[in-house]
Amino acid sequence: MERNTQKQISEIRSFNRYYTNILGLLDQHILESGLSLAEARVLFEAGKAGCTPKLLAEALQVNAGYISRIIKGLETAGWLERKPFREDGRVQLLSLTKAGEEKLAALEQSSEEQIASLIEPLPETQRTELTRSMAAVRTLLTGGKEIRPEEVTLRTEQRSGDIGYLTYMHGWIYQEEYGYNACFEAYVAQSFFEYMQNAEPERSRIWCAEHNERIVGCIGIVERGERAQLRWFLLDPLYRGIGLGRHLLDAALTFAREKGFHKIYLETTDDLKDAVRMYEKAGFRKCAERPNHSWREDLTELEFEMEL
Repeated sequence: MERNTQKQISEIRSFNRYYTNILGLLDQHILESGLSLAEARVLFEAGKAGCTPKLLAEALQVNAGYISRIIKGLETAGWLERKPFREDGRVQLLSLTKAGEEKLAALEQSSEEQIASLIEPLPETQRTELTRSMAAVRTLLTGGKEIRPEEVTLRTEQRSGDIGYLTYMHGWIYQEEYGYNACFEAYVAQSFFEYMQNAEPERSRIWCAEHNERIVGCIGIVERGERAQLRWFLLDPLYRGIGLGRHLLDAALTFAREKGFHKIYLETTDDLKDAVRMYEKAGFRKCAERPNHSWREDLTELEFEMEL
């Protein structure tokens, strides 16, 4: 096993030990409820519409026999009941009884109080960073499968740190995926500096796409006389394939049209195949190309243009 991988595993195990200790998950019962963690999870899931034993087993990633024993115990306690599904009598729908709803409400209240006491000593900036990091952990470990497009928001007001973070995103994504050198990041930094120094706010704009208060994509429009330039179109790899790229591009093109530009152009490179296909589908046509060895030896820089 590589040394770096071993170090990462060690850090994750260390965090797991710390966090389970903080939440008291090593105790037989959690939050003085008389319930095990698995039992509490079953109550929580049963509070959702359409819950079945099979769905429970999948959600908790345990075998059906174990789930069956937990369900029977919660039924005996008077917290859970099951009824045949109207459309298929072989399927059992689970739901909470009145007592079960009260038990779950008390459990959730205790959980909220516990977490509130845990984060209370932290200043607001650290609370935000904590929740942002936790969301990032979930997104990374699920490979982005839980991301819902409607949870990603766009904003256009610039905040302190935005430009630095967008420069960082360009640097690591283009290095990791395309092998660009550090000169590319310097080029991006310079382009943002020029934008911040000279851009006309009424006719230039940067959109930041955010998920769980973290920037996951961007795009920009810069006034170039009679033409608009499309710039900094970038997505975090986990956020591709959910329609976010098209959403960003549409927002930028709509803005350019509203501001009265008659043409828009962009510069890209021949190795960004997916981006080129998106531009062409949107109506851009290649109008020029030239060698560019500044960021990698074998690059060809392309210019695309479109009538608005």
